[in-house]
Amino acid sequence: MKRLRVGFAGYRGMVGSVLMERMRSENDFSGIDAVFLSTSKAGQPGPVINGQTTVLEDAYNRDILNNLDVIITCQGSNYTKKIHADLRTGGWNGYWIDAASELRMKDSSVLLLDPVNREQINAALSSGMKDLIGANCTVSTMLMSLAGLFKNDVIEWANPSTYQAVSGAGAKHVIELLQQMKVVGLAADDMLNDPSASLASIDKQVSDQLRSPSLPTEFFGYPIAGNILPWIDKEVRGGQSREEWKAAAETNKILGTKQPVAIDGTCVRVGSLRSHAQAVTMKLKRDIPLEEIESMISSAHEWVNLVSNTREATLEQLTPVAVSGTLQIAVGRVRKLSIGPEYLSAFVVGDQLLWGAAEPLRRALKIIINRQ
Repeated sequence: MKRLRVGFAGYRGMVGSVLMERMRSENDFSGIDAVFLSTSKAGQPGPVINGQTTVLEDAYNRDILNNLDVIITCQGSNYTKKIHADLRTGGWNGYWIDAASELRMKDSSVLLLDPVNREQINAALSSGMKDLIGANCTVSTMLMSLAGLFKNDVIEWANPSTYQAVSGAGAKHVIELLQQMKVVGLAADDMLNDPSASLASIDKQVSDQLRSPSLPTEFFGYPIAGNILPWIDKEVRGGQSREEWKAAAETNKILGTKQPVAIDGTCVRVGSLRSHAQAVTMKLKRDIPLEEIESMISSAHEWVNLVSNTREATLEQLTPVAVSGTLQIAVGRVRKLSIGPEYLSAFVVGDQLLWGAAEPLRRALKIIINRQ
C-alpha cells in the first residue's frame, strides 16, 4: 500500500482542530506522511506528530502543494478560490478534501457523508473524481439523523427549523458569545444577589445591556446571548437565505436523487455553544406505522440514537449538551402530527463540528488510503 503525503491547511481553526483531535485519537497519522501548511506562519514549528515536531510549510507554495498526494483544507473558501483551480490547471492530480462550500455544487465534486452516501462516493472515486467536499453542517446532521427515512424513500417533503450553535460560525463568534454572556451577567450581578430586587428591574437592566452599544458585537453584529438570530448567510432569492437554500440543494446531491426531495425551512442561530439542533416536519409518501418509522431511523447506521418520546429521556439525551463532543446523533420527539397520519415530526441533534464538518473529511482520507 502506497504511503501518501497528505497536506493539512487550516488545522488550527474550529473544524481543523477537531479533525486533528479525531485523527490523533484514531491513530490516523501513523499511516501517512503529514505536511502542515500555513498561510501566515511558514517556517515556524508545527504540531507534534508521532513524537516529532513538524515545520509549517507555505500554504501558497505551488512546488510544495504539487508534491502532495492529498490536500485536506479547513482553511475556508477564500483559500480554495486562490489555490484549487490553479493547481488543477497546472496538472496536479491529487485528492482535494475540503470543508469549505466553494466546490460543493460543482459537477466535478462529490459531497462527503459516507454513512449515508458511501455508494455515491465509491462511484465518484471509481470514475476518477478527486474533489471530495464536506457538506453543509446542518444538512449533514439532518441526514445522519433521518438517514433511514431518506434511504427508504418515504419522505415527500421536509420542513426543518434549525437551532444552530454559534460554533458553526467560527471560533471568534464563540468567543463573542462568551464575552456577551459575561457582560450581561455582570450587569445584573448586584441585583441577582439582592433578595429585594424585582424581576422587572433585573429584566430592564439586562435588556438595556443587550441593547447597549458597548456590548461586544464585532462578529455577529447583534446580540446573541439571551437572543436568537433568524437569518444565517446572505439572501439567495425571495427572502430565502443561502443557508436555507442548501437544505434542498445539498441533500439531493448527497443522496443522488433522481426525483429531488422538496426541502425548505427557516435557519436560526441560537446561543448554544456546540451541536446543531433541528425540528423537522415531514410529509410522508404514505401512512406508515410509527413503529416501522422508528425502526427505519434506528437501524440506519451505528451512530444514530433513537430517544424515547418521553419528557425524561428527551431532556436527558436530546440536547446539545448531551451530544456535544460525541459521534452520537440523537433523534427524538418522533410522533405523528394531529393534522394527518402522513405528517411526521422529529427533533434531531448532532455535533456539527464532528459529523457536520471534521469526521467526513477524516473518513474520506481513510477511504482513499484503503483504495491504494
